[in-house]
Amino acid sequence: MSLLPFLLIPLLIAAILWYRRRLSQQRRAELLASPLTPEQREVIAQLVPIVRRLPLYLQPKLEGKINLFLDQVTFRGNNGLEVNEAMKLSIAAQACLLVVNSPAWYETLKNVLIYPSAFRTHRGTHDGYIVHQNQNTLLGESWARGPVVLSWAHALQGGLNDEDGHNVVIHEFAHQLDSLTGHTNGIPILRRGQAYAGWEEAMLEAFNEHVERVDSGRETLIDPYGASGHEEFFAEAIVTFFEKPRALREEEPALYAQLSELLAINPARWT
Repeated sequence: MSLLPFLLIPLLIAAILWYRRRLSQQRRAELLASPLTPEQREVIAQLVPIVRRLPLYLQPKLEGKINLFLDQVTFRGNNGLEVNEAMKLSIAAQACLLVVNSPAWYETLKNVLIYPSAFRTHRGTHDGYIVHQNQNTLLGESWARGPVVLSWAHALQGGLNDEDGHNVVIHEFAHQLDSLTGHTNGIPILRRGQAYAGWEEAMLEAFNEHVERVDSGRETLIDPYGASGHEEFFAEAIVTFFEKPRALREEEPALYAQLSELLAINPARWT
């Protein structure tokens, strides 16, 4: 019996996989090159006004990445919430701001779960051989490789008010960027040529100063929640980077420079 058919099977499988990957790459390129409709632009401009400040050269990039996000991610409502197109556009636009000019992408994210408002979770914490169940009320949650879980009431408010330093969508998607390394620890995958030594120095100095301010009861530019750990400081620093960029550049110039290099944008210059 000839072995030729058996030898051809691996080649056939490889060809099928190559073809499917090629189709996926082609579709991705088409989505990234596709503009939004005028109706979609209007919804985003109303719900996420920060996009109005984007430089002209970034606007087509944002629209393409929103299209890619909407194609990749399934939105699921919880507790009776019906997800509509405006909700999807608002969340997608905020999430894509972080990667509008960066090669980074939420490759493993497939689902965004949306609650009507703040939601409760049960977490088990181990103490020796005893497991304690804690009930927490959350506005958002990010799991490595997905999903992202959001309160719609707070996602909506975060998008509408782009100057108060609070944005749950940007916060949770900053965690998604952070987790691309396999660990959520405030050390994301840096841009090519960006030195880890410079990143570490700027982040640690800013974090330690932030913790000291919070502990002493002084006012902070970055949300006090950032003092709870390096990963939360990273997420809150990115929120401040987008919503209070000039103040951050003035107060923490080294931190601002590192975030600007990481995301390849300079929102302090947006008008």
